[in-house]
Order: sequence, then structure tokens, then C-alpha cells
Amino acid sequence: METTGRPTVPAAEEILGGYFPVLDHGFVALVDYMGSDADVEAAARVSYGAGTRRVSQTRGLVRYLRRHAHTTPSEMVEFKFHCSMPMFVARQWIRHRTASVNELSARYSLLPLLFYEPGHEQFAYQSRLNNQGREADPAPTALYRRAIERWEQLRNEAAHGYEWLLSEDVARELARIDLPLSTYTQWYWKIDLHNLLHFLRLRVDAHAQWEIQEYGRVMAGMLQRVAPLSYEAWVDYEVLGARLSAGELEVLRSLLRPDPESESIRGEGVATKEDLKAAGLAPREIRELLDKLSPAERPDFTLDLSQMKSAEEMSGKMAKAVPEPTG
Repeated sequence: METTGRPTVPAAEEILGGYFPVLDHGFVALVDYMGSDADVEAAARVSYGAGTRRVSQTRGLVRYLRRHAHTTPSEMVEFKFHCSMPMFVARQWIRHRTASVNELSARYSLLPLLFYEPGHEQFAYQSRLNNQGREADPAPTALYRRAIERWEQLRNEAAHGYEWLLSEDVARELARIDLPLSTYTQWYWKIDLHNLLHFLRLRVDAHAQWEIQEYGRVMAGMLQRVAPLSYEAWVDYEVLGARLSAGELEVLRSLLRPDPESESIRGEGVATKEDLKAAGLAPREIRELLDKLSPAERPDFTLDLSQMKSAEEMSGKMAKAVPEPTG
């Protein structure tokens, strides 16, 4: 490999080009990156000379920028990922319109016939509180087994139909049309640090669909290796932090009184449910405020390097699932 004159990060170099499995057949690989925490600082302080700052000063500035939503310095750092995910996850993912994307095209490429199958622990009834989510507890085992049987039947028929159409030399753009949303697709996804942090804040959240959370967790681990100070600030201010509405602040102000002379804050009492309603909070807002005030465990997105696969291993797995081309 040729040497490079650009700045590199040893922790990032260790995983560069390595493939981390996600779900049953998916993966995420950090293909390339440009910049690090030092570049965030350099963009914010264009007048200072290289090597004149200490890590503690870089950390302080990175945290200040994150805390006060100064985002353009973070746009100087970029990540390029190679990802494979079920199509229904890709359709959620692509809603983030702040990346450059090149997806595998089934118009001229043969799709690997790999289908996502959720484990029993992730197979649950529709949530009674969230129209977009599922219950925390898994559905009965018997129902899960029946669902697996139906999925396998549908997928076998779709796969055989795809293979038959290809064998009859039907155009690939038509042969693909009845493949289910559980079919895996792939893409290259390039994004800057600021927009990656926004993506991850939404996608590692417990309210996001579990499957896309799994991708977010791996990508957060990769971010941690490229820009550890930005990662730390993101966890502190966005993952574990919370935004407060005017009504929520009103409730907290009624309970906490600042003492300017001693630079301290004194507690003033207890807010009842009626107090929260009087502040204009709807029942759902009250539940969300209580969630924000509940203690949260610091997440651990550290990558397990024992799970990292080579590009050759992953491409070999994909190649085995591709139908044999005809004629």
C-alpha cells in the first residue's frame, strides 16, 4: 500500500476496510475517512498554527461547538461506508438526504438472494402506545413459528420466480419486481460528521426500529475511532442529553431557584401532575418529560474487533447467494 501525506488516526486505520456483520446477512465497513477532531478545531480556528494546541484545549472547543450547535466545523470531516441492509431498512435510511449514495442496481446486477429473518426476541405485537413501533416483549413462540413458515414460503416463491425469469432471459429490471422488502441491498454512503451525528442521534435512539439501531450502533463505534472527542460530546449532549420545551422549563424553574450570590441552585418542592398540566403539558408531553428526567445508562458503542471480517470474506458470502447467470 502506498504511503499517504494526509493526517490519519491510528484507531481508524485499524478498522479501515474491515467488515462488521449486522443482523443475519448485513454489514457495515468504513471504506475511507477524511479528517478527525483536529480538523474540527482547525476549521473553527483557522488562524492558529498546527501543533500549538493541547488535547484538553481541542476537547474544550469541540464540546463548546457541539453544545452551542456550531455545526459547520464538523462538516469538514467525512466518512465513507459500504453497507448492506434489508430493503425496508434502506428505505428508512434513505430519508436522511444529507449523504451521497450509490446503491446496488438490480437493473444490471444480480441480487444476492439473502433475506432478513428476525429472531424470536425481536418478533413482537404492535405497540399500544407507538403506532410506529412494537411491544418490548416477544410474541408467543407458536405465532413466531407460523410467521417463519409463511415468510419462508413467500421468499422461496419470490426467489424461484426471480431465478426462473432470469433463466428465460427476461430483463433484470423486470425479474426483480416481486422480490420482498426483506431482500438485502447494498450501497456506498458518504456523509460529513455533522450529518452523521444527526443520523446517529435518531437511529440509535430506543424509539427507532431495532434493526436500524443495530446499524447505528456499529457506525457509532466507527465514529468513536475516527473522532473520539466529537463522539464523546455527541453522547453527552445529544444521546444522554435532552431538549426542553418552554412548558418543561417552566416546571423545572418552579422547582429549582438559582442563588446568584453562592452560584448554586436550591430545590423548592415537588411538581404534581396537576402542576404539569397547568404548565400546558399534554399527557404525552408529561410522559416524555418524565423519560427525560429518568437516569440513563451511558451507551457502549465500542466495536468488537473479533467480529471484523475481510472484504474477501464478505464478498465471498454475497457471491454464493447470487443466482447463476444464464446464456
